[in-house]
Parts: sequence; structure tokens; C-alpha cells
Amino acid sequence: MIKNTLVLSALNLGVAFWIPIGFALLINELRLVKFKKFAQTASYLPYFISSVVVAGMALSFLSSDGIINKLIVLLGGEPFLLNMKPQYFPMVYTLINIWRNFGWGSILYLSSMASIDTALYEAASLDGANRWHKMWHITLPSIKPTIVVMLIMGVGGMLNADSDMILLLYSPATYEYADVIGTYLYRYGLVGGNFSYGTAVGLFISLINFGLMFLANKVSRRVADYSLW
Repeated sequence: MIKNTLVLSALNLGVAFWIPIGFALLINELRLVKFKKFAQTASYLPYFISSVVVAGMALSFLSSDGIINKLIVLLGGEPFLLNMKPQYFPMVYTLINIWRNFGWGSILYLSSMASIDTALYEAASLDGANRWHKMWHITLPSIKPTIVVMLIMGVGGMLNADSDMILLLYSPATYEYADVIGTYLYRYGLVGGNFSYGTAVGLFISLINFGLMFLANKVSRRVADYSLW
């Protein structure tokens, strides 16, 4: 369970964490105001959909007669149940998290970009910098403190994962890759009635998370000169 928790959290930090940053950089470079607003709104919408609805959509897409299997058959392949293959669960979970959260996660970075002094871009243009140079040498360094703070908080939640979404997506067939600490506490502590044991494990996990966040904050302060405290 600890291994599954760390793997899923590492996928979130290694893949899903950076998608909102890249999306915010792309949105910031758009010059068509109407299309920019449309893209932002469309990316935010999945965040406001209930986890239950998102999980239901995902399971229907992955079912034997779902859209994914229909595409596989259309391309000449054999249909199979993705939601019953435990080795595919980390990929499915990560993709769902990205789709649901990347738009909302980009808001913080777009807010940071909005506060950048436009004189920096004007001076760079006079020096012959193109849009890529401005993005790499002005925009990214300016939002670096925000990225570092969000990364520290992400490291501090390594042992949490998104237990609510996992509970809605997993099944006994996918326990091998999907069962995490949060789902175990739900089954054994809440459903099983072992409230004292569940509380103790939850407190222990919270202490470990705080230790990870404290360590990440200390490393960030020494390496990047940015920290939460």
C-alpha cells in the first residue's frame, strides 16, 4: 500500500504537476482574447464536476462497450477491460487527475504571470528577444517562487494521494496497483469499525507528511533560495 501510494503520488508530481505550468505558459502567449477566454473556461470546467460523475464517466469509457474499446475495435484490435487490468490503473488515475485539475491548477500561475512588469518584456524586445526567449528568461523565472511553493506542498502530501477518486475507480481486481493507505484506512478503519486504529494511522501519516514538507522546504531554501518559511 505504501508502494502504491508513493507511485501514484510520484506520477502526480512527475507528470500532473507540470501540466498546469505548461498550459499557463501557452495561455499567456495567446493573443486572441476570445479564444484565450474560451480555452481557460473550457479547461476550468472539469474541476467543478463531481468526483462521482468523473469516475462514472471514466468507468463507462473503459467498459467493454465503452468508447475506448470501440476505437480499439475500429482500428482492428481486440477489446479488453482496461478497468480490470491492475497494471493500467496508475496510467488511468494520472490521466483523469490531469484532465480534471490542470485548468484549475493553472490559475495560480496565470495570476503570477499577470503581475510581471511589462517593461521587462519591452526591454527584451528591444534587445531582439523572441517569444521563446521571453518565456524562458522572464516568465519562468518570475513564477519560480510560486512553482517552488506548490512543489513543496505537493511533496508534503506524498502519502495522501487522491483517496476519494481511487475509492470510486478501483475494484478488488486492481488492488495490487490501486490500494493505497487512504483506501485501506477507509475499509479497515471506517467500514470495519476500527476507529482508534484508523485514527492512529491517520495521525502517523500526517506526521510523516509534515516531515516530508519540512525536509522539502529546507532543501528548497538552500538550493533555490525560496521556501514556505
